[in-house]
Amino acid sequence: MLGKIKNLPNHPLAHDLRDVRVLGLLVFGVIVLLVSWSGVRVIEVNYQLQQQVTRMQEQNKLKDLGNANQKLENQYYQTNQYLELQARKQFGKAAPGETLLLVPKNIALAHTIELPQVEEQTTTTVASSKPFYQQNFESWMRFFFHRSPPAN
Repeated sequence: MLGKIKNLPNHPLAHDLRDVRVLGLLVFGVIVLLVSWSGVRVIEVNYQLQQQVTRMQEQNKLKDLGNANQKLENQYYQTNQYLELQARKQFGKAAPGETLLLVPKNIALAHTIELPQVEEQTTTTVASSKPFYQQNFESWMRFFFHRSPPAN
C-alpha cells in the first residue's frame, strides 16, 4: 500500500494533469457546467415567475368580473321594477287596480298537501363469483368505454 502511494506521482494520469492543455480543458469543462447550471436555474425561476404572473392576471380578471357584476346589481337596484318588488314584499303594497289579500300563515298551511317522504333506496352489492382482478379489469373497461354496469 505504501508503495502505491509513493508511486502515485509516476502514474500516467498524474503526468497528464501536469499538461497545461489538459488543465485548460478541465477548467473549460467546469465553466461550461457552471454556466449550464446557471442557465437551467434561470429558466426554472422564469417559469415560476410566469406562473405567478398568470395566476395574478386570472385573479385580476376574476375581480374585474366581480366588479362588473356588482355594477349590474347596483343598476338593477335603481330600477323601478326592483323598487316595486321590494315595496310589495316589505310593505305589502299593491299596484293601482290590484287588490291585496293577506292570508294568515296557519290558514294557508292548512290547505296545503303533504308531500310523501321519499325513502332512500339502499343498494346492496351482489357478491360475484369472479376474482377481484377480473372484476377490477371489467370495471376499468366499462369506465374507459362509457358502458353502464351490467344489470344484476
